[in-house]
Amino acid sequence: MDLENGERFVQAVVPMFSSSGICFAFIERISKLSLVTELKDLFQQAAKVCDEVMSSKANVMIFYGESYSMIFLRWFPYLSEQMHGNINPKGTVWILTAQVELTSLVYQRTWDKEIIHGALSFAIHSSYILGFQQFTASRKPATSKEDYFIKDFWQQAFACSFPGTVAEDVDVDICTGDENMGTLPGPFFEMNMIGHSYSIYMAVYAMAHAVHDMVSWRLKSRMLKDQGQLSFQNQQPWKARPISVCSESCSPGSSKKMKEGEPFCCYDCTPCPEGKVSDQMDMNDCFKCPDEYYPNKNQDLCILKEISFLSYEEPLGISLASFSLSSSIITALVLGTFLKHHNTPIVKANNRDLTYVLLLSLLLCFLCGLLFIGQPQKVTCLLRQPVFGIIFSVAVSCVLAKTITVILAFMATKPGSRMRKWVGKRLANSIVISCSFSQATICIIWLAFSPPFPDVDKHSTYGEIVLECNEGSVTMFYCVLGYMGFLAMASFSVAFLARKLPDSFNEAKFITFSMLVFCSVWLSFIPSYLSTKGKYMVAVEIFSILVSSAGMLGCIFFPKCYIIVLRPELNNKEQLIRRKAG
Repeated sequence: MDLENGERFVQAVVPMFSSSGICFAFIERISKLSLVTELKDLFQQAAKVCDEVMSSKANVMIFYGESYSMIFLRWFPYLSEQMHGNINPKGTVWILTAQVELTSLVYQRTWDKEIIHGALSFAIHSSYILGFQQFTASRKPATSKEDYFIKDFWQQAFACSFPGTVAEDVDVDICTGDENMGTLPGPFFEMNMIGHSYSIYMAVYAMAHAVHDMVSWRLKSRMLKDQGQLSFQNQQPWKARPISVCSESCSPGSSKKMKEGEPFCCYDCTPCPEGKVSDQMDMNDCFKCPDEYYPNKNQDLCILKEISFLSYEEPLGISLASFSLSSSIITALVLGTFLKHHNTPIVKANNRDLTYVLLLSLLLCFLCGLLFIGQPQKVTCLLRQPVFGIIFSVAVSCVLAKTITVILAFMATKPGSRMRKWVGKRLANSIVISCSFSQATICIIWLAFSPPFPDVDKHSTYGEIVLECNEGSVTMFYCVLGYMGFLAMASFSVAFLARKLPDSFNEAKFITFSMLVFCSVWLSFIPSYLSTKGKYMVAVEIFSILVSSAGMLGCIFFPKCYIIVLRPELNNKEQLIRRKAG
């Protein structure tokens, strides 16, 4: 039978027989039988095994099963005749394990029992119990009303029905209740006490004696206490009895550690080490749970791990997604405001086209955070880091180009300056395209040689199976971050040098603050990213993306939006010239 005990039996017997030169022709596993097993499934399994037996050269069959497994073997003579035309037995000797009982289903009542003739079966110890047969023969449905099982047993055993249990138009034999159980065939009912019944009888008998001794001890202890002779009042009855071993049993969650120089029954109990369990008493060693399971606190049970990833259905995922969407909407409103006032001086200042590209890239920066939320898929894992790296490089390149444009514009105003030929959209566009292209090249090399892919981490987080995106190449991931950091530091340095230029015509001071926020976020990102695990590692990256993007949007564009929306009187050329002169 395809059960845990059956597998253990195979592992024990095969090496033992092989060492004695005994060869196995085949090993067949039979699905577990139950009351709800369909007849069709049972028939198909039996037919398959019967065909294997009849076609095999083996002359001995070893059958390891449960108490009810005989109903499976009872099919063999019938199937042998139907499939192979063999009426006479093949001459195979069957060896059955002790727990297999001579039992049958109702419809097997009239079947031949030749499969059992000549079979060898290990017997469970039993003894003759005086009066057992007489007790069994006296059992009747009418006189055993406290036994709710006996009527069902009676109807199945004698193939009849009691009046009132079936419809009147159904033709069945009626049970009288006086049928003789001694006439039942052995597969249905054994009048003698078999090994299993004897084991149950002895267990009940032992329990009865134990209860009797316990009650007797309590009565005796009361008498001794009244006489002032009881010196072990708090001792339980079983504690007063001698123990046949020198150590107490080791409970689940611990294992036995033998004492040096002592007999095998003397040992210490040591708790299972971290990550291991023992689920039975007196285990010699603890074992590790399978990868899909983890030990409970008591280390006596393996619990199935939960699937973990940053989803849209949990508070953390909802918060980050909401932040991402709301920030992108704000960015879109800022872009709309600038487009509406595109001819005003404050919008025209410092390259209007670069401003639009920067706002679009920030809008995409906020949205790309959504690629990191949800169950990792092949496409999202492949795209999310390269998309993040390229879009951010475009945004930082725009900031760098705007800052360089400011510096060159002021240098070009000096008499005799040669910088005038460098001032214009061509230089700014060249900076953005070249810087973004370099990052794109790094990402293409990454995707070509070691692309990210969906992965499963079963060990990093206790009690969880983490669904994640494996970066493929950690080196390429940090190359993308490193290049982006290089652009940010360059933008910060240039903006810091230009911070004291007149505020009316440049935004270097605001760019300095934005790059300071940007660099601070991503410098703190690396230790935070490395110190977290599972879905929180992803959350740290999303948070860094959103905060750094929000820092750039707030520092660079909110001062301008304040003037455009709330102080429009300052958004004219005369005011700007007056402020510059002042």
